[in-house]
Amino acid sequence: MLVSDRVQGLLSRERGLLGDVQAFLEAQGAPPEVVGHARQALRNLDEAFLLVVVGEFNAGKSSFVNALLGAAVLPEGVTPTTDRIYVLVHGEQPGQMEPTSDPFVSRLTYPLPSLEGVALVDTPGTNAIVRQHQALTEGFLPRADLVLFLTSADRPFTESERQFLELAARWGRGVIMVVNKADLLETAEQREQVRTFVETGARGVLGLTPPVLLISARGEQRGGDAGFAALRSLLQARLSETERTRLKLLSPLNTASQLLSGEVTRADAARATLSDDLRVLGDLEAQRATHGETMLGELDGQLNRVSRLLSEFEVRADRFIDARLRFSNLRGLLNSRELEEDFRREAVADLPEAIDRQFGTMIDRFVEANLHFWEDVQAFLIRRQPSQEVARTRFSYDRAALLDGIAGSAREHLATTTEQELARNLSRDAEDAMKGVIGGLAGGVGIGAGIGALVGASALDFTGGILAGLTLGSLGLFVLPNKRIQAHRQLRSRVAELREALERIVRREFEREQDRADTRLHDAISPFTRFTRQEQARLDAARTRSGELRAELDALQGEVKALG
Repeated sequence: MLVSDRVQGLLSRERGLLGDVQAFLEAQGAPPEVVGHARQALRNLDEAFLLVVVGEFNAGKSSFVNALLGAAVLPEGVTPTTDRIYVLVHGEQPGQMEPTSDPFVSRLTYPLPSLEGVALVDTPGTNAIVRQHQALTEGFLPRADLVLFLTSADRPFTESERQFLELAARWGRGVIMVVNKADLLETAEQREQVRTFVETGARGVLGLTPPVLLISARGEQRGGDAGFAALRSLLQARLSETERTRLKLLSPLNTASQLLSGEVTRADAARATLSDDLRVLGDLEAQRATHGETMLGELDGQLNRVSRLLSEFEVRADRFIDARLRFSNLRGLLNSRELEEDFRREAVADLPEAIDRQFGTMIDRFVEANLHFWEDVQAFLIRRQPSQEVARTRFSYDRAALLDGIAGSAREHLATTTEQELARNLSRDAEDAMKGVIGGLAGGVGIGAGIGALVGASALDFTGGILAGLTLGSLGLFVLPNKRIQAHRQLRSRVAELREALERIVRREFEREQDRADTRLHDAISPFTRFTRQEQARLDAARTRSGELRAELDALQGEVKALG
């Protein structure tokens, strides 16, 4: 590299800028290969000028390199013969292979003065059957300072070549188009048609018209080729000290430009993902509210069924009182135990079992609806995959970890919120509350596990309370009609009290459980909500820093281009 004071100043600034770009990409959590390209761009400043030969495996690259060097340095053949990247440099020992840190890159020395200051790179074919070969070439392309793009006259500028040239264009690499096997073209008209076709295709990809030279590697090896002579003259101009210095400084800057553009694209995709995430969080909150309202509405219907059971009991009890509390039934009124048994059989009947079944249905429905809601939350979050642009970034990994945490909370809720647990909690709380509400009239009305026994015990006390004072021994013959009226009133009062107490307790317990479910959802989502806000702030700051680096990069690129 020609190092003048001006170049030294540019070189120093470029090192600093490339270091800043690398630090920025690392701070943003860019994919590992992106950070690797940034590191390599900085190292490239200290490497030899890389003249990289690329093309399809049947374009004759190895033959072309041998013809260019004027020596049989690389193996040639009709099948893919290059399975690695060969970096050819000037050296005193011919054909000496030197290992590199990359197992797929070999350094080969050859005593050729034309290589002084330049490393000629032969790459595997871009359309070889072994996909690793193309990956090697594409991975090495960002290191190129100048690209010799080889195509073949018998199949000029194929679709795969066009796609690979697009990659070179994205990295901002200077390209010379070389059409090999030009000896297959018999007329000048054919040669011009091929040259125009390749030139037009390349211009459409690169946005500018690159040099297009038609050569014959075989003709050069057999005694000389006019196209090769023109290519050597062009390379001599492109590889002059001044031009080589300009391209050497420009290549890492073009790499940095591509990396910054990629980071902007990823940041925009992340910002769009966060926007969607915030909308999703809002949707989840709305779904939670709707779910709560739906459950309360269903609870009203379930409680109405309980109320109907109590109303049916009330009707049966009224009929029993009217039928039994009469002078015509004096013999029955003398036996209080028999009277109670008849009341339980005819009036109470299957009330405990019916209430038991109704509360079981109520709990089943509540648990089922809550589990379905959590399953919907889990499935919804699993589908929230970020766009491909942010794949393998730290943003993507952090976000995925938080979403997995929310889904994990859902799975934990599905595992721990069982029908038995909910029933047990509601039963315990309801029993304690019922004792406080109606005291001795109900030994405890349970909800869920053991409800039959609890409601049965309640029915015993309830029955005793209704019939208290109704036996002949306590009433007396002359007050029987009045006592019958009082019994009806007492029945209605106690049934209303039981209906109100049951509804109040059930609503309280169900609302408490719903609040616990809402709290679990809120606790699970809160870290992700904080993450979205923090990431938005980070992305805003990154946008500002990216703009600053872009301005410095554009200014330095302009100064480097002016060297030529």
